[in-house]
Amino acid sequence: MTIHSELSSHDMLRQVEHFLKDFQDRLCEGIAAQDSVADFIEEEWQREGGGGGRTRVISDGDVLEKGGVNFSHVHGEQLPASASAARPELAGRNFTAMGVSWVIHPRNPFVPTSHGNVRFFIAEKEGEPPVWWFGGGIDLTPYYPFEEDAVHWHQTAHDACAAFGDDIYPRFKAWCDHYFTLKHRNETRGIGGLFFDDFNELGFEQSFALMRSVGNAFLPAYIPIVERRKTLDFGERERLFQAHRRGRYVEFNLVWDRGTLFGLQSGGRTESILMSMPPQANWTYNYTVEPGSREAELAAYLTPRDWLDLRNS
Repeated sequence: MTIHSELSSHDMLRQVEHFLKDFQDRLCEGIAAQDSVADFIEEEWQREGGGGGRTRVISDGDVLEKGGVNFSHVHGEQLPASASAARPELAGRNFTAMGVSWVIHPRNPFVPTSHGNVRFFIAEKEGEPPVWWFGGGIDLTPYYPFEEDAVHWHQTAHDACAAFGDDIYPRFKAWCDHYFTLKHRNETRGIGGLFFDDFNELGFEQSFALMRSVGNAFLPAYIPIVERRKTLDFGERERLFQAHRRGRYVEFNLVWDRGTLFGLQSGGRTESILMSMPPQANWTYNYTVEPGSREAELAAYLTPRDWLDLRNS
């Protein structure tokens, strides 16, 4: 669906870029504050086909084993196959894609991995109105789950959507559950959160405001969980299970993730695209967990459910 805007494409891009660069700064500040050893390093890069970005990575911390917050602003004359296959009406248009994506892999297995992104896409053709949309979301991947954390995460996600309609949270929550599913494993990657794409139905100003609200919800959703869990004792058993589950994270990103595919097909910077990978992961043949163990509890969390039903239970 094409939605017309009173703003020019230049004005839309300028507003979005201003937010995204400031958002990257705030994310890095909030995330790095959890670690007493490590801080982000930055690398700016240029894309051969047009555009570039700035990648910020943190590693080898006492809390944050690896993390990245990447801003990208790329453009080109031809849409990648991963985009035009689903939207054949966009063939022959030039495009601009802009976003911030991030992933956090904590050292302590009791602290979940978390991922998010917010993005804007516009495709243009002379003589025709631009086609644009927003996308993004936040999701949580625990290894040793806590119901309290899951409820807090989803309550914060719910609150980020509340001002935009009662249907937004359930729609985006269901979309996230469906998208972050390892179909070859018949399990979700984690406990979900929010996911949306091709979103322009509220017009530019309100669609942009919704994207901002989802992005801004990440720190209040995630940091309290980090603070509750980062000092819990763990040993080799927990680290081995974490590495096993990180393997599933890698499987999703390389097999199913549209963002990874779009980045590679559009000529993005490979190091920045694959910054989401964990520092260590294991694949043990026919891996099983001991029935009744703490590790076995995770399976109950890898099926979609209404976490907000548990608020007063």
